[in-house]
Amino acid sequence: MDVVIVEDEQLSAERLKHLVLKIDNSINVKEILPSVEMAEEWFRDNSPPDLLLLDIQLSDGTGFDLLKTLNTIPSIIFTTAYDEYALKAFKYNSIEYLLKPIEEAHLANALQKFKELNRMPLESDGLRQKMDTIQKSISGEFKRRFLIKIGEQFQNVEVNNISYLYYEKGGCFLVTNEAKRLPIDYSLDQLEEILNPMDFFRINRQFLIRSEAIEEIHTYLNSRLLLKLKPESESEIIVSRDRVNNFKRWMDC
Repeated sequence: MDVVIVEDEQLSAERLKHLVLKIDNSINVKEILPSVEMAEEWFRDNSPPDLLLLDIQLSDGTGFDLLKTLNTIPSIIFTTAYDEYALKAFKYNSIEYLLKPIEEAHLANALQKFKELNRMPLESDGLRQKMDTIQKSISGEFKRRFLIKIGEQFQNVEVNNISYLYYEKGGCFLVTNEAKRLPIDYSLDQLEEILNPMDFFRINRQFLIRSEAIEEIHTYLNSRLLLKLKPESESEIIVSRDRVNNFKRWMDC
């Protein structure tokens, strides 16, 4: 792993390098850069490192000034004596925000966090899906309510009032927290796309359930799981064997 340190205080820079190598002597500290100007020049002439240890207040500007000039921003551990920049720091590809004097344990935790994230490339399905889910949640792209026609009337149902949805006899239905059963003009495949997967999980071909609706989980035949939901369902609610591992990770997130 290649690391670059941007720090204008020589003693702090040397101490930081010492701590990094003490924590993991396989890390290659490629360069220590004392200013925005020198860091900009170095990044113009070199490929970006795996990780940047970046002080915020530098002698000729800020770490953010440097980041604005970079075409590719590496993962960053911010190191600073000031805590007021934390929110701005996390707008970048930030692993951690460490306050000076840097404690070895805190730095070790930050490096470990970077390694764990690095083992899951952004292009991998799992992390990409999580990133997409977070972005959609922030931007409000997931469904928040359904307008349901019942006879000559319409009823508005908030998503957070849905316990589970299921397919039966050619149609889909939702069940509210108050145990109301209402028809819905979507397929379960469509519902999977428009409902937040942090909240809803497709346990089998028939049921899409909300985490809050799960009252009990029991082991079942053939490595499956049997769920007790609230409100109760007339059918047995079984997590299919091929979805058990993903279901457990979903429940444990």
